[in-house]
Amino acid sequence: MTDALKRLSDEGVAIWLDDLSRKRITSGNLAELIDQSHVVGVTTNPSIFQKAISSGDGYEQQLVDLAARKVTVDEAIRMITTADVRDAADILRPVFEATDGQDGRVSIEV
Repeated sequence: MTDALKRLSDEGVAIWLDDLSRKRITSGNLAELIDQSHVVGVTTNPSIFQKAISSGDGYEQQLVDLAARKVTVDEAIRMITTADVRDAADILRPVFEATDGQDGRVSIEV
């Protein structure tokens, strides 16, 4: 699969990942996909975040903290999604810089 993705990338196809989670960020999996599978961007949406958060992987402490501060659900969602998008963008920064901003972006559908 990696060879096929490399050929697509070499032909100018921008490979985007349609899946974002805290676990993907913190485990190094996103960085690995960028390095080995030529991923140049990530997109996410409320359904993807709902699945990631309900799995619990990596969100437990932030959820406990937000609950203790009595943050509203809407504000908690904004804070969680902002943190993950920011962290993913940080991981994609080298791609952004290497392509003068053409690639290396994170998109979130709201």
